[in-house]
Amino acid sequence: MQKIVTWNVNSVGQRLSRLLALLERMAPDVICLQELKCVDESFPFAEVEAAGYHAAVYGQKAFNGVALLSRRPAEDVVRGFGDGVDDPQARFISGRFGDLTVMSAYVPNGQAVGSDKYFYKLNWLSRMQRYLQEHHRPTDRFILAGDFNIAPRPIDTHDSALWEGKILCSERERAALAATMDLGLVDAYRHIHPQETAFTWWDYRMLGFQKNHGLRIDLLLASLPVCEQFGRCYVDRDERKGEKPSDHAPVVLELA
Repeated sequence: MQKIVTWNVNSVGQRLSRLLALLERMAPDVICLQELKCVDESFPFAEVEAAGYHAAVYGQKAFNGVALLSRRPAEDVVRGFGDGVDDPQARFISGRFGDLTVMSAYVPNGQAVGSDKYFYKLNWLSRMQRYLQEHHRPTDRFILAGDFNIAPRPIDTHDSALWEGKILCSERERAALAATMDLGLVDAYRHIHPQETAFTWWDYRMLGFQKNHGLRIDLLLASLPVCEQFGRCYVDRDERKGEKPSDHAPVVLELA
């Protein structure tokens, strides 16, 4: 069995003790991290290595940053899309583990529908689609995991009337996500739990977690050959509890 986890850690420095505890408790084969909020040189390589993991990191000072932590070293590591676009934001990393490629993505938030950051988000999603088309075939074994900052459907929100048309739930964002999935990707959680409502992010403000006012925006998208191996997929909601949690909960996919 293989276990793949995705988690927006919301500052690896602030959440290091929780990350190390998660590695010990879950023993994932690969964990995709987002929002490291540190440069590569400040990443806790020694602590992660002491926990039995290798780290491939694409960091950025104070913002963004993605990583792949794994039992075996990642091969063919790619940082960014390599498409010649001058973009300093560290939001995408890919690595190969045997015949399985795993990608960790931190999709831009977009701030507000119609803003400059919103159009940057849509453009970034288009760039990611082109990357997938150029580097992966639907018959390949790969997983695109991360914080997508998009709730795919109304069922993925705590209040669809409140969120419809707003940032994270706008028509163009959802259409961009659907276009990505049309490249031959399956939303693991929704495939296994077609009608279940579960969230992965809750705002720190207004008792968001306590009231379960959340969104499901952290996804594991898998190619069809990987889909055939799906076992369990679940949200580790307990990780959102306790002292100094991230505002996101990890999502776990087990492959037979």
